[in-house]
Amino acid sequence: MGESPSSWAYSLVDSSQVSTFLISILLIVYGSFRSLNMDCENQEKDKDGNPSTTGSFNNGNTNNSQYEKMSKNKSNTPNISLSIQTIDSTQALFLPIGASVSLLVMFFFFDSVQVVFTICTAVLATIAFAFLLLPMCQYLTRPCSPQNKISFGCCGRFTLAELLSFSLSVMLVLIWVLTGHWLLMDALAMGLCVAMIAFVRLPSLKVSCLLLSGLLIYDVFWVFFSAYIFNSNVMVKVATQPAENPIDVLSRKLHLGQAMGRDVPRLSLPGKLVFPSSTGSHFSMLGIGDIVMPGLLLCFVLRYDNYKKQATGEVPGPGNMSGRMQRVSYFHCTLIGYFVGLLTATVASRIHRAAQPALLYLVPFTLLPLLTMAYLKGDLRRMWSEPFHAKTSSSRFLEV
Repeated sequence: MGESPSSWAYSLVDSSQVSTFLISILLIVYGSFRSLNMDCENQEKDKDGNPSTTGSFNNGNTNNSQYEKMSKNKSNTPNISLSIQTIDSTQALFLPIGASVSLLVMFFFFDSVQVVFTICTAVLATIAFAFLLLPMCQYLTRPCSPQNKISFGCCGRFTLAELLSFSLSVMLVLIWVLTGHWLLMDALAMGLCVAMIAFVRLPSLKVSCLLLSGLLIYDVFWVFFSAYIFNSNVMVKVATQPAENPIDVLSRKLHLGQAMGRDVPRLSLPGKLVFPSSTGSHFSMLGIGDIVMPGLLLCFVLRYDNYKKQATGEVPGPGNMSGRMQRVSYFHCTLIGYFVGLLTATVASRIHRAAQPALLYLVPFTLLPLLTMAYLKGDLRRMWSEPFHAKTSSSRFLEV
């Protein structure tokens, strides 16, 4: 017997669904602006005479002379920007294949690798959540302490804010291991989302299309068709399977008795966001890949909007549209597309009453409006291959 229209509509505005929508959008926006802020900080350092690292627009395959000078004059001083990674075309093509191999390893050998995978995930989540907390810790420590770095020998030099954020992150991970609470797992997943959006860059629209299209095929195959081959929905099983608690495993290995590991729960790994409904009858779940991968596209268009805004002598050409269309940013257009895609995925899951590959809806609703808008504005050719390549002065004289 089907649900009434009122109950079906109420389920879409349930607290779990609303929380999923709001948190995923906030994570994408915050991660994108953290990424842009890192670029701006590196540019300021370069203006002040300090050599910058790879954390500027140079990560977007910039051919600007300013950014070339920045990349040639690197410092050996440890810097957070050294961790920034730019995905090229080859990596974009093979990333879905690598993800498929990892998924199969987790599906067939989860019992053998679950402890190692849990420990590695906990370490990564600790670093990522420390990055998420860093701005707050910098704000708290600014009045009482100068931002001098404290040396820890071969481990490097760290400010008081960095030490505080890392300590808080370690504490949260330990509490999560001991309790397995879903809220702590969500906090760690949020840190992973923000860190990946901020530190991984898409250099062009071409690479963005290759990556998101490949991941769309990957998501659709493993959700819809894996059951025909493996007699089980591989994606859902891996995403929802809890792992053994390392404390429990350690107590058994060291023969410490059952009392030590008896009360520790199995851990649901922070590869997803989960939110309970207002009635507590079910959870709404969204994989962090469904946040991070569209988030990388949002980060790219935000950097392009900022670059285009700062570019000197940027005059609309004859092929560009003027007026209201020019004032609409690519970031806002793509963010609205992400919201509509997430809403469509939620409606589809309610209609079919089964797990849906979210990227099936998120990728078209983000890429297609972006491509259309770039074509109408006359930026498609530039964004496709060399979005951060400065126009020459001679081309400006032709644009009268």
